[in-house]
Amino acid sequence: MKKVLIIAGSPRKGGNSDLLAAQFAKGASDAGHEVETVYLRDMKLNYCAGCLSCLKSGKCFQKDGANDLLPKMLAADVVCFACPVYYYSVSGQMKVFLDRMNPLYGKMRNKDFYYMVTAADDSRAQLDRAIDALEGFADCFDDIRRCGRIYGGGAAEKGTIRSLPAFQEAYDMGKGIAG
Repeated sequence: MKKVLIIAGSPRKGGNSDLLAAQFAKGASDAGHEVETVYLRDMKLNYCAGCLSCLKSGKCFQKDGANDLLPKMLAADVVCFACPVYYYSVSGQMKVFLDRMNPLYGKMRNKDFYYMVTAADDSRAQLDRAIDALEGFADCFDDIRRCGRIYGGGAAEKGTIRSLPAFQEAYDMGKGIAG
């Protein structure tokens, strides 16, 4: 059994990336893994101050939700990012989260990363730009394995992801996490 942490970066509750996150979670849970989903919209996350004091202390000086997420990231065996694409990148909530995880630099190892993005646009090249932002975060760590990508393109309206292949793919990807 693995510890699976899903970071959901949509500001819209019940939106398409939330639905993919839930499908991934269901698949992982059905496979016997321990799953937790964190909805960034429900957290207070300030912007990174860029002071780098976190690299010495191991946590941020700011008193918000970021310090609660650090041990979750360290404890997870699997990290899955689910995010809508905004102007061909990740949502602002996801970007703030990534910046605030700076205290993890040099400390995270041996993790499996999965990426799921949704957008009205169905151009894979355009959706890849958001995944590139998430993979840029992963590039800061050692022994990170990129295990899967889901492209939920063509999902303009809330809930339309249910009728697209990405919906089943998210369940299958979660279910396929090796024990």
